[in-house]
This record gives sequence, structure tokens and C-alpha cells, in this order.
Amino acid sequence: MRIAWFCIPAHGHTNPTLNVVKELTNAGHKVYYFSFAMFQNKIEEAGAISIRCDGYDFEMEDKENADRVGKDKVFATELLVSSTLALDEMTTEKIQEIQPDLIVSDSVAFWGKLVAMKHHIPYVSSTTTFAFNRFSAKYMKETPWDILKMLFSMPRINKQIRRLREKGYPVKSLLEIVQNDNETNTLVYTSEYFQPCSETFSDCYHFIGPSIRDMKESYVKTADKTVYISMGTVNQNKEFYRNCIRAFGKTDWQVIISMGTNTEQFENIPDNIQIYESVDQMAVLSIADAFITHCGMNSASEGLYFEVPLVLFPQTPEQGAVAKRISELGAGVMLQSISEYDILDALNRVLSDKSYKDNAVLIAKSFRACGGAKEARTFLEMVGGQTPK
Repeated sequence: MRIAWFCIPAHGHTNPTLNVVKELTNAGHKVYYFSFAMFQNKIEEAGAISIRCDGYDFEMEDKENADRVGKDKVFATELLVSSTLALDEMTTEKIQEIQPDLIVSDSVAFWGKLVAMKHHIPYVSSTTTFAFNRFSAKYMKETPWDILKMLFSMPRINKQIRRLREKGYPVKSLLEIVQNDNETNTLVYTSEYFQPCSETFSDCYHFIGPSIRDMKESYVKTADKTVYISMGTVNQNKEFYRNCIRAFGKTDWQVIISMGTNTEQFENIPDNIQIYESVDQMAVLSIADAFITHCGMNSASEGLYFEVPLVLFPQTPEQGAVAKRISELGAGVMLQSISEYDILDALNRVLSDKSYKDNAVLIAKSFRACGGAKEARTFLEMVGGQTPK
């Protein structure tokens, strides 16, 4: 089987797919992964053929554009269409050359879905966040349906749809592009238990559990309680980190902070606090007793996989949905503010109340019960045809 796989230029959307890609290539299938230079080595290590989308005036590579997408919905639609058309000649040529049996596309790499529509190829959505429908969308402060209502009220949207039709994309409406219905074959990298409103999704949705990386390093546990803090790669809230250092410097806990490029901003760090630009997160979580997280889907899932209760500090609506679900299942505490008192209070709560740990264990069990990459391979073989080429 030949598979064309499309993804956006983001670690959080690429990394979870690589175990599935490796499982497919080990089984003899060929995977042609449309991505970007920064991910080429990872993709090739998973056994796929990397097809780079750099250099095609692909506007979603621009960080300023990416930041604006969440704030300006008309701009987001124009960017989607422009990016799809920028890649059109290349993708058309490659699809004709590869002759894939199946297209897999990240749920927000809409150009992959459009390519499948244009060339009439079976399609599977790869969803590294929660799956969203009209029921689970309530977990988002700004639901996709609220956004769509606004989009449909703007005549510029129809102009963008016409641009796609002129290039052979059989698109009737924007909704057709951005929404997966219960007839859309979909891989979801979580468990049914963790997925909000999972009972409202059809059997076309396969919940394969989070993709957990192997540990490459080891960290020594030096205290009775180990606290891990990571806010992802983009958080630059120096006051938050400063308050964490002040609050936890007065404790006897071992505190490990993954701070990105902020590390040089802090001096006179207490002896019980270790600050790194980056860490092997799996290794740190394996010794952690609590995790302060921005609630990115991957980070939160990794913490819960290791049965670690969480302190929840979401930064985006998507992360807010993850935090809401964790809070609902009793595996974490929402951080009320970044004051020293509130940070310390939240940590004390998850460390002293055993129920948070117990509920994290329940979620971890649901993750481990999922079929993982092997189930994903079986599902994709069923959709695309089982014979390796």
C-alpha cells in the first residue's frame, strides 16, 4: 500500500504520527510524508520518504501568519486557500507519480484533505487533539461552529471557495473542508475514556491512545517529591517562572524546569531547583510526582500516561479544552493565578490529595488499553487496501 501523509509544520502534530508511520513502513507499506525541512530527519528515521513543502510560498510557515490565524478568521481561510494553491502543482505532480492508495492528513492540514477530494483517493484524518463535533466542541471557549457562523456571514469566503474550484477542487462549502463528520475515517491519538463525549462518535473514529516516545536519558530522583514544570516551547512568561522559583525554593522538593531559551534570565537559583533549556520529558515524568503544564495535548497525555497528577495552566482554547477534561476527570487542579501563593497551593493540593493520583492512574490505564500504532496500521490497511506495494 502507498500512503501520502500530510502534516502542518508543528512538532505537536508531527511527533505523534511517527510511531504509526514506523509501524506502516516496517510492515512493508510505503509512506510519502509531505512536510518541512525541520522534520525531514525524524520522518526518514521512521522509514518514510520525506517530500518537502518548503519553497512553495507556503504562507503557513510564517510565524506571524500562524499567530494571526487564531485571531482573524477570514485571514485564516484565505491562508488555507493560498497555501493549498501554492502547493497545488507540486502535490498534483507527486500524487500522479506516487499513485497512493490512501491519503492521511492532519486534521488541520486541510490541503491534504483537499488533495484527497480532488484526486478521489480514500482519506483518513489524523487528529492529534481531541476529536470535535457539536457535542465535544463545548469544551472550547470558541467553538468551531461559532467560528463558522461568522465565516459564512462574510462574502470573501465564497471568493476563496471559487479559487479552489477553479483549480479542480470539488468544494461546495467551507464546512466541507474544516469539519469531519461521523462518516470521516479518523485516527485520534487518545483513549475513548479521555475523549470528551466519545459516545457521540461513530465507529469511523479509532481512538489509538497517545504516542509515547522511548526514554533516551535518565534523571535521578533526589527528594521525596519531584515536581516537573514545562510550558511548551512558546511560553515566555518570565513572571510565572520567577514565581515558581521563589515558591519552590522554600520547599524540600526536587524541582525540574524545562524553560526553553528563558534559562539565562534567572540567577541565584536555589539548590533544589534544576533548570534546563530542554529535557527528555519521558524520563523526567517517570520520576515526577506532579507536573505543571500548559496542557498541550501531547504533554498532558504524557504526564497522565506516567500516572502523574497535573497542575493545569492552559494558554489557548485548545489547551483549555484539555485542561477542562482533566479537571472533569479529577486528575488535575486548575491554576487560579501565577502568584506564588496560588502556585504553591495548587501543588500542595495535587501532592496531598490521593484522589488526583488515583484518577491519573485511571486515565493511564485507558491509554495502555488502546491498540496504539498496530491498531492504526490495521485500520489504515482496511481503508486503503491491505497489500503492500
